[in-house]
Amino acid sequence: MTYTDLFYEIKGKFMGADVSDIQEHLAFEFDIEDEEAGGAFYVEVKDGQLFVEPYEYYDRDAMFICTPEVLIKIADGEMDPVWAFTTQKLRVEGNIDKALRLNEIIQRKKKEMKKEEKAAKKEEKKEAKKESGKNAGK
Repeated sequence: MTYTDLFYEIKGKFMGADVSDIQEHLAFEFDIEDEEAGGAFYVEVKDGQLFVEPYEYYDRDAMFICTPEVLIKIADGEMDPVWAFTTQKLRVEGNIDKALRLNEIIQRKKKEMKKEEKAAKKEEKKEAKKESGKNAGK
């Protein structure tokens, strides 16, 4: 996996999270330690909007340092960032209180994804019911 692949995968996982009610400014830099996918990018919440960009962020609140695998698991909600930190899979520098807000953003995205999945399944059942009704009339 290259840095570009990793960046766009992570960006896709974060984008769409509803942060409209977060009015404080949050800026997180991610430093990825890997020979192929290594590099830095940032996630910023500003004026209730989420930005994910492939640059370093010098005026950040916190910096997260980890491998691509750990970051993907955290972004997918498969690994708790606090657990990753306590087991030293994730290093954090900067404002810990603000760093903990990252978990809030991930949990919001996870809830939204579950809601979307539920709606999609409901729609599938509705369509299947329609189809079985059409076939029963033949």
